[in-house]
Amino acid sequence: MSAIVFLGGGRITSALLAGLRLAQYKQPIIVHDIDLQKLRDLQRAYGVEVESDLRRAVNEAKLLIIAVRPDSVGQLLRHINFVDWPLGAVSLAAGVPLSTLRADLRPPVCWARAMPSPTCRSGRGLTAVTFGRNFPPRCQREVCQLFSAVGPVLEIPESKFDAFTATYSCSHGYHALATLAAAAKKIGLDHQTALTAAAHALADGIAAWRDSDTSLDALIHEAATPGGIAAAVMNAMDRAGYARVVQKGLEAGRKRAQKNARIA
Repeated sequence: MSAIVFLGGGRITSALLAGLRLAQYKQPIIVHDIDLQKLRDLQRAYGVEVESDLRRAVNEAKLLIIAVRPDSVGQLLRHINFVDWPLGAVSLAAGVPLSTLRADLRPPVCWARAMPSPTCRSGRGLTAVTFGRNFPPRCQREVCQLFSAVGPVLEIPESKFDAFTATYSCSHGYHALATLAAAAKKIGLDHQTALTAAAHALADGIAAWRDSDTSLDALIHEAATPGGIAAAVMNAMDRAGYARVVQKGLEAGRKRAQKNARIA
């Protein structure tokens, strides 16, 4: 039992492995998946060990990462109910609560949840973590070290996980970039210039806020002079229901997470 073992070789596992390789993470990693081609691809791309046999993979784990879809978690855990030694397990399944995980795989397994962003692929991730009762401090440090290799780690109560999951997704940035660039094209910019301008508005503006001691309200005031173009744009967007649309989107994401809890 000497490796960090990922059960599931899908997109988030691939993103984490890319980020860990970029960070030159040294701990041994094993990936299990039923898809042999997926395992071969991961081994070739990231140099990790792979194991097609579920029992053998679990038997090598000092820390277990559950990286399957929420609707597959229950079935997977029933297949590894042979575990009878102390083991820390971390679920990456959005919406599936610790109570469900504990019911499907009981002590001596202890549970945590983590929500890593796919942007961890480039070392720019953000991961929320929450630890269940009796999760050993040593394992907590190991979990935080794993995810901090690919970006900041934020420990939050489980009660805030669904709201965090709906809010932190990099899809917001991609969606905003695509929408802003498409609107810019409609008022006269070519495709590449529209993307460049929109990317600056989003990415460079937010980077400047991160690097500054100035409050967000002050930066908005600085960027949008009363009576100016930026102020006219923001006022029109607000009148059109921009805040309401964003709120509806986050509510839909939270409801989806709650649905995941019921189907797991």
